[in-house]
Amino acid sequence: MRKILVLEDEASIRGFVVINLKRAGYDVIEAETGEEALRKLADNPDVSVALLDIMLPDMDGFEVCRRIRAKNQSIGIIMLTARTQEVDKVTGLMTGADDYVTKPFSPTELIARIDAICRRVGIEEPHPANELRNGPFILNIKNRTLDKNGERVKLTQVEFAIMRMFMENPDKALSREEILNSVWGKDYFGDLKIVDVNIRRLRMKIEDDPTNPEYITTIWGFGYKWGR
Repeated sequence: MRKILVLEDEASIRGFVVINLKRAGYDVIEAETGEEALRKLADNPDVSVALLDIMLPDMDGFEVCRRIRAKNQSIGIIMLTARTQEVDKVTGLMTGADDYVTKPFSPTELIARIDAICRRVGIEEPHPANELRNGPFILNIKNRTLDKNGERVKLTQVEFAIMRMFMENPDKALSREEILNSVWGKDYFGDLKIVDVNIRRLRMKIEDDPTNPEYITTIWGFGYKWGR
């Protein structure tokens, strides 16, 4: 059974989320503060996805996200927020979140988002080769790792999926819609902005100069291309 951490300080909202996740077949761990969530994650290394509220009594969800990512690149992270400002969505993604859900949300939408992340975290797709090589990069499909010039680059599961798509399609212009459907799934409820934010985050990790990218180039009005 897949295990989910729900960090939400409002008991009514947390209870609503927990009930629906249990009905969907998830094993749920609850927390109402950031510190409690971090302790429970340390005690439960098999958690697949963390749902993090932004407004918390001890620290904000962004800080919780940063601390989780500092120790765990593979866990899926979804931010729960009542805010609608674009800056909060971008901040969550830039601190390491994979997705965000804006309150109020339907149980169907939330579970679809979680299911999509669990598929990325837990399912290995068959591939004829264990490695993809391009320039200074080696992407290991089996181990889900990326090396640049022999040094390990820490990637989230979303970033790994994007890198794999790029390296499997060198010099091909990929539309933002193609990337969204491939990485997040065709049933994803969000908008295309999540692609741009994750590309920006990925550039910060792999480019020598993220403001002047050599590997992930922008095709204005369309999408992105991999290759120098």
